[in-house]
Amino acid sequence: MDLLLWRHAEAVDGTPDHARELTPRGIKQAQRIADWLKRNRPQRLKVMVSPTVRTRQTAEAFTDDFEIVSALGPERTVADILAATGWPDASGACLIVGHQPTLGRIAALLLSGTEADWTVKKGGLWWFTNRVRNGETQTVLRTVIANDLLDK
Repeated sequence: MDLLLWRHAEAVDGTPDHARELTPRGIKQAQRIADWLKRNRPQRLKVMVSPTVRTRQTAEAFTDDFEIVSALGPERTVADILAATGWPDASGACLIVGHQPTLGRIAALLLSGTEADWTVKKGGLWWFTNRVRNGETQTVLRTVIANDLLDK
């Protein structure tokens, strides 16, 4: 299984939290990652997004074919999100558009075996693969993309 974690792009400050929209900068951030994904996406990619406006707007830069999943909301846990994706046993690939600090905690868990407060930058993408080698399950980090390093 492939698991892609995409943190929503920059959003305006304010309340209610779930209604915050992307800033003009955030729209550009989302489009840069979306352009990269269009060229490099894994096959059989399922896209799941948090129910917030900013995550839906981020995903819309890439596709209109996504599922809004309440288990991906900003108040949800690592266990909630991993269960919603089927990691590590599901087939195919799943792109999650979600929030900090949970995405950073998932990245830490997958790479170190322990949840920790790692940071996924706004608009950033982390791509993991799960495989079995010699009877041992392995998590492989395929790429990390910081939005500000892509062509503008």
